[in-house]
Amino acid sequence: MAVMQMRRISICALKQNRKSILEHLQELGWMEVDLDSKEEFDRMDTSGAENAFQNRVRLAEQALGILDQYAPEQTSVFASLAGKAVMDGDIYDIAAPRRSEYSKTAEKLVGMEKEISALKAKIVKLENQTEELKPWLNLSVPLNTSGTKRCSFFAGTLPESLNEVQLMEKMAEIAPDLDKFEIEILSGDQDRTYLAVICMKEEEQETEDALRKLGFSRASGVYKRKPADEVTQIEAEIDKAHVQISNLILKIKDLKDERDHLRLMSDYYKLRAEKYDVLGKLPQTQSVFAIGGYIPERCADTLKNELESNYDAAVFIENIKDDEEAPVILDNNKFARTGEGVLTSFGLPRKGEIDPTFIMTVFYVFLFGIMLSDAAYGAIVSIVCGVALVKFPRMGENLKKSIQLFFWCGLSTVFWGLMFGGIFGDAIDVIATTFFHVKLAEGETLLPALWFVPLDDPMKMLVYSMLFGCIHMFTGLAIKGYMCLRDRDYMGFLCDVVFWTMLLLGLIFILLPTSLFESISQMKFTFPSIVNSLAEISAVAGAVGILMFSGRDHKNIFVRIALGAYDLYNITGWLSDVLSYSRLLALGLATGVIASVINQMGSMVGKGPVGVVLFVLIFIVGHAMNLAINLLGAYVHTCRLQYVEFFGKFYEGGGREFKPFHPNTKYVEIEGGK
Repeated sequence: MAVMQMRRISICALKQNRKSILEHLQELGWMEVDLDSKEEFDRMDTSGAENAFQNRVRLAEQALGILDQYAPEQTSVFASLAGKAVMDGDIYDIAAPRRSEYSKTAEKLVGMEKEISALKAKIVKLENQTEELKPWLNLSVPLNTSGTKRCSFFAGTLPESLNEVQLMEKMAEIAPDLDKFEIEILSGDQDRTYLAVICMKEEEQETEDALRKLGFSRASGVYKRKPADEVTQIEAEIDKAHVQISNLILKIKDLKDERDHLRLMSDYYKLRAEKYDVLGKLPQTQSVFAIGGYIPERCADTLKNELESNYDAAVFIENIKDDEEAPVILDNNKFARTGEGVLTSFGLPRKGEIDPTFIMTVFYVFLFGIMLSDAAYGAIVSIVCGVALVKFPRMGENLKKSIQLFFWCGLSTVFWGLMFGGIFGDAIDVIATTFFHVKLAEGETLLPALWFVPLDDPMKMLVYSMLFGCIHMFTGLAIKGYMCLRDRDYMGFLCDVVFWTMLLLGLIFILLPTSLFESISQMKFTFPSIVNSLAEISAVAGAVGILMFSGRDHKNIFVRIALGAYDLYNITGWLSDVLSYSRLLALGLATGVIASVINQMGSMVGKGPVGVVLFVLIFIVGHAMNLAINLLGAYVHTCRLQYVEFFGKFYEGGGREFKPFHPNTKYVEIEGGK
């Protein structure tokens, strides 16, 4: 339960060692580089090199995308759990000698993809030409035929559906004097008529003018062959293009073994681009350069000794200034690290705040188990998570933390499931009575709860839910008290912690012996009169203290009292927070009720072989859905109890995450090296 101590580091070294030092810092990944220096120094223009490296990264990614499209990698559904491939050595030494070869492979893949795209565009164009020619297939001469020495020929379309008789009648009405022409209807549809016209040369213009009055337009396109021959030729070109595409795809597939090389190329150039980005922002003179940033305290002396001995660098380690907000690295034990993802989702601790991860994780696991509250469900979650952790030891760090957290949550669920008597709901009793003819008296069960059954006594469960909530919130208040004492804010400890504790505990001890609480909880509390008197005194003293001292920063007594009254009104917020823990009852009951309904549905289908099969199907599908729904509900509501009810008492967050200058690779994980 701690935040790692940070130090500010400043490095000054000879310019000739600049790249070597940056590579060493990047490889170690210990330092967050601060590039916001305001000093007026020269900066090296690395934009050209950086852009070139970024272009190489994009080229590699484009090539990988092409391989994924035409030669997809055969991976299992659990491939995302496997983590990155491990590379033992220095990526610069491994990738640099073959970077040109990798780039040529990538360019080859991109070039073939461009050829495929061009061929596909050509096929679309040819298919459009085929569609244009289909109505003219009955024409026995090329479309661009002009006629003979004495006769003219032209083809075109009319914007309506006509047969030869209708067309000749219309021509007779429009041009009764024309009789030296012949029209052949080639094809048509409901909106258009395709026709060919032969007429005498001297009447060509008159014939076309007459047709134009009907909406005639000449056929477009220049084709030297008969339409049928032209279509045959185009189809041959389409087939040829398809063959070329197939050959290119085969060539792409032949390069599928280059996938790992392309991934290495992408990571190599990505690292170089990041290095040159830093390089271009370093303050430097003609002979030396400087770089500064943050480093964990435990790494500072080691790095200082390495740089001073290997590069004759001047390294200065300084404490963080009081007004400086250093980046945050959480430093927790193995169990607490599993909850860091939950904390990070809310916010890292800012300067002066304590890291609540360990305590939060304990409560998270505790409350999660109560919400899911079925031993069989918990066992399934823990077994699945445990197998995943053993089978995929190199999964991503954040994913590993989440799975480890759910492993512990599963164990907590097993515990509470046994305490509440839930194993797939009441599956054991239902199976025993339905298929094995076991006789159970009313209220009897084969596996009794170690504590009590919430379905049989929901009010008792509600009381304990609120009790757990009070413990949770008072723990948060205690942490706030610790922070006040640590910072020597004794007035804050008295006013914001002690007075509130006196008020709340007093009210609780006043409430417990009342008939109202007894009727709700079916539990009777009787305290000695001295305890009752102390509870009243504590509540009144706490309320008066809050009223008088919550606005202690203001000198005006009326303003102080007004602010105190407003703060005292926050007692309703505490009541609301306590009631929020009723979700422990609600989700626990939901899990048990739905599980029992699924079991009853399965038992209603019969007792024979068919009934057994149907019971198993209903059992598997129903409980799988119940587990999925309530697993999500437990996760969401447990997070909510941490973020609102627990953190609201002492924690604000807002710290900045430590972002080291390290090999930020996408595909390979680097081990070893220099």
